[in-house]
Amino acid sequence: MQAILAVFRSRAQTLDFVSRLQKVGVSASAVSTPKEANVGCGISARLSPFDLGRAKRALACGNYCAFVGFFRVENKYGRIFVYPA
Repeated sequence: MQAILAVFRSRAQTLDFVSRLQKVGVSASAVSTPKEANVGCGISARLSPFDLGRAKRALACGNYCAFVGFFRVENKYGRIFVYPA
């Protein structure tokens, strides 16, 4: 299973970004950031890899100074792996 996480250092900006994504039709949700990411405030926006392009456009329209980056999350062999997207 793969997912994309948009990681922020601010919970408020994470929730605002999730709301912005949902307004443009992206199926996004706020989830706990995996400890394997070693960044952020503990909450991230989760979305499908297919929606990454729309998420990048939505990010460019906002003023998100606490944005850390997009990460690809994979669950393999019962372990979570986090890679830069």
